[in-house]
Amino acid sequence: MKKNSIVLYIVGILLIFESAFLLLPMLVSFIYSDGNWMWYLLTIFICLVLGFPLTRIKRGKNLSLKEGYIIVALCWIVLSVVGAIPLCLSGDIPLYIDALFETVSGFTTTGASILSDVTLLSRSGMFWRSFMHWIGGMGVFMFMMAVLPMLGTSDMNLMRAESTGPSVERIVPHVRDSARWMYGMYFGITLAEIISLLISGMDLYSSLLLTFGSVGTGGFGLLNDSCGTYTMAQQIIIGIFMAASGINYTFYFLIISGKIKEAFHIEEIRYYVAIIIASTAIIAVNIFKIYGSVGQAVHQAFFQVASIITTTGYSTADFDMWPELSRTVLIILMMIGGCSGSTAGGIKVYRIVLLMKQFKKELSVLRHPREVKLLRMDGSTVKEPVIRSTNVFISIYFVIFFLSLLLISIENYDFTTGFTAVTATINNIGPGLSLVGPTCNYGFFSAFSKIILIFDMLTGRLELFPMLLLFSMLKPKRR
Repeated sequence: MKKNSIVLYIVGILLIFESAFLLLPMLVSFIYSDGNWMWYLLTIFICLVLGFPLTRIKRGKNLSLKEGYIIVALCWIVLSVVGAIPLCLSGDIPLYIDALFETVSGFTTTGASILSDVTLLSRSGMFWRSFMHWIGGMGVFMFMMAVLPMLGTSDMNLMRAESTGPSVERIVPHVRDSARWMYGMYFGITLAEIISLLISGMDLYSSLLLTFGSVGTGGFGLLNDSCGTYTMAQQIIIGIFMAASGINYTFYFLIISGKIKEAFHIEEIRYYVAIIIASTAIIAVNIFKIYGSVGQAVHQAFFQVASIITTTGYSTADFDMWPELSRTVLIILMMIGGCSGSTAGGIKVYRIVLLMKQFKKELSVLRHPREVKLLRMDGSTVKEPVIRSTNVFISIYFVIFFLSLLLISIENYDFTTGFTAVTATINNIGPGLSLVGPTCNYGFFSAFSKIILIFDMLTGRLELFPMLLLFSMLKPKRR
């Protein structure tokens, strides 16, 4: 009973926080007089009516990592289910399954949309879907822990369940202080991009929403051509902040702490930067004939590379029309993703590097059977649980990937569409290729396929295990 009471308590806290988040789009509705404020107010009322009684339930304080995973998965589903209500009731997205798809895409920072014309959205609806990116980028539980202590020592298990990467550690001794540091840095990067875009001549509303999308690595565009209309200076600003948001936030903490040498010693970040540079160079050479100048080719290549590897999903060009080599590089980047401990999705650079080191170790053992060789990252030995969890993650990742691909293939769309739709959703990217390319949308999929892709988005954002554990609880127990 105590375990259930903890679950209900945290769901109650989550609903109260969501009611606070909904105040901002309601304010935007008042400012722009779009008439939707009443639907946000109604949803706030629903959150409070359901949330406050749940927070009064007596609860225990101990929470295992397994229970933390289950609670985080459940709460992200509740967050999305409730967050879709105002979009549906306001008429911005009339069908609830579509509103839910858009909301899950927002909170998971995927950026996949069912809308064929985003400019038809109300100002408040546009703000809410973009603000979801910012909330989901660093994590709603991270925000909750930064504001108030929740379960004491159990907070770390909630942080581990929501954060990205194979291992999660505190950057300072206390979990709440770690959460505050992370959100402080997150807010600082957000503010820096908003100011940069304002200086570039962009209006405040667009600056806010594009920043939510790039710092949260979400990618909901305000225009049908995503970022193609903006000036080159504005595109460069967005591209730089996308790339910066895919970096492990421990790097920024070390820089702020004056440990600059230690910060640049992080292997994952060095590989991340190398991948961006190499991918940009390959694509720039490959698309040079399309743009006719080195500057334009490098600019277009860098923006798309930064957007895809950080799983943001903004675009300045229809890369679905690029040569096959460039498209293949982008698909590979979709799977790699950004750094662990960042707002980016994907498998993560850390896991890819660790896998390469494991391959190298196995080859070495085959050549020298008696050799004892340890895996090292950043000068330290990688613990066995981290290696095991990485291998299990990769295995489960591809099982879910191919099962999802099999299920949506029932609709009989071309392979490229199905393959990249699953790739783009499970890695929280947004645009794929063919029918889900950067100039297209996901609206044509059936309700069944949308549910599969919704599951993929949530599973990808929460790094597989929380969603799988939650669904395993639904399996009837044997007597």
